[in-house]
Amino acid sequence: MEQISDISSSAPEPAARAAGKAPSPLSSSSIAATAPGQLKVIKRNGTVVPYDESKIAIAITKAFLHVEGPAAAASGRIHQTVSALTAMVIDTFRRRMPSGGSVHIEDIQDQVELALMRQGEHAIARSYVIYREDRARERAARKAPAATVAAADTTSGITVVHPDGSRRPLDLARLHTLVGEACAGLKDVEPKLILDEALRNLYDGVSSADLNTALVITARTLVEREPNYTYATARLLLDGLRTEALGFLGIAEA
Repeated sequence: MEQISDISSSAPEPAARAAGKAPSPLSSSSIAATAPGQLKVIKRNGTVVPYDESKIAIAITKAFLHVEGPAAAASGRIHQTVSALTAMVIDTFRRRMPSGGSVHIEDIQDQVELALMRQGEHAIARSYVIYREDRARERAARKAPAATVAAADTTSGITVVHPDGSRRPLDLARLHTLVGEACAGLKDVEPKLILDEALRNLYDGVSSADLNTALVITARTLVEREPNYTYATARLLLDGLRTEALGFLGIAEA
């Protein structure tokens, strides 16, 4: 049976020999990512990379260290637990796809959470969930400046009428934060889709209540495309209810 190294070091193709040039060598990662029978990982940017179980172990270890402190890095118990949890995650995908296939990075992280819960590591699981949410917010925040610039031309003149009757400029930064948090941790849910469509439907003098309604309705229309938008819709609706409740209580939002 030929080895991967044999493939990458095979004789030059006829066309390459005729041109007097050696073909560009295939990288081991590109071969591993496309080899039949292998598990592959789909990253958030759509690229496909080889399945690397060591990254799962590193992520789980970081979750343990966050809860139990840096000194736990030398604990044999933690090393054994991490190895067992990593094996559980890997076995799950091997059973699902014995002939190989592609796994989205979010699916892997979901399985890590499940493995932690099944092993009774509830504090670690909670730490891991919070870590994922924080990273999702960071990614949303990195995308926000570019989206803000793109939307500035169409929203710079819009003012929002608040319950006290005051008019204030549309706060794009707050909208990006609000929608980013509503979409945090949800697979295949893009905050930009909600924001872009909602902003197109706004007008000068829109009420703060109608602004929230526009976000909720926009998110709801995307449910048919991806069911996880249901959760984003619910979170946006909850934010509107929270704002309304604070208004009744006479408590200003921070």
